[in-house]
Amino acid sequence: MMMHIAPLTTPIGILYIGTTDKAVVLCDWASRRNNRQFIQRVSARLGLKTTEGETPLTDLVKSQLHEYFSGSRQTFDLPLHFSGTPFQESVWHAIAMIPYGTTVSYSDISRRIGRPGAVRAVANAIGANRLSVILPCHRVTAVSSLGGYAGGTSVKRALLDLEI
Repeated sequence: MMMHIAPLTTPIGILYIGTTDKAVVLCDWASRRNNRQFIQRVSARLGLKTTEGETPLTDLVKSQLHEYFSGSRQTFDLPLHFSGTPFQESVWHAIAMIPYGTTVSYSDISRRIGRPGAVRAVANAIGANRLSVILPCHRVTAVSSLGGYAGGTSVKRALLDLEI
């Protein structure tokens, strides 16, 4: 099975979209440090070979992302494939429930998944999110700051500003 990688230029940077014939497996910022290695790790974890190109699903992902960046879409309706530890997946499902235009803290997420003492582990799971924007990890902030973001804090700030 193949993961098809295609770039998408957005108003705030380039996203790499990775799809199979059945699901979105990657949506990640080109500005992520070590982006190529990250894509290779995703491919290896999923047992997929990687190629440049698009699937019919790529068009749907790009269309919904264009709608999001234009302000006409607040949620995504896409077949997603998660592949992480049970803990990571619990964090990613909690992130998926954060409403548009809202922020929560890392500790809020740790409480929501029933692991109030696991704030650092939550932050690490969020950092491993390979479906940026679609799984809105940009909506998770530190108590006294913006917190980190794979695409960089300027991208995180732009996404949050877009949702105001």
